[in-house]
Amino acid sequence: MKKIEAIIKPFKLDDVKEAINKLELTGMTVSEVKGYGRQQGHSELYRGAEYVVDFLPKIKIEIAVKEADLQNVLDAVVSAARTGKIGDGKIFVSSIEKSIRIRTGEEDEEAL
Repeated sequence: MKKIEAIIKPFKLDDVKEAINKLELTGMTVSEVKGYGRQQGHSELYRGAEYVVDFLPKIKIEIAVKEADLQNVLDAVVSAARTGKIGDGKIFVSSIEKSIRIRTGEEDEEAL
């Protein structure tokens, strides 16, 4: 089993969700997060004063998948989240040692 963590632009969430749903996968966790990468933030004016916005709003999506589904999910997320501009985000993939569905006690892939 693998865990996919995708950091994307907020306005791309619906596109990514739609792409994941087309793969007939169930379950994802979505969090509102802030951060920066190569963008390094930007400057804004507020009431005549300039200030630096270091951390930009992003969306973090977490999805647990069977290893066989990994590449299809990655392809779907990349194509749905890409704008071609700086700040499109990142995807991290890590291994899941164990998973348990609390309600039923099912474990590992059955718990997905």
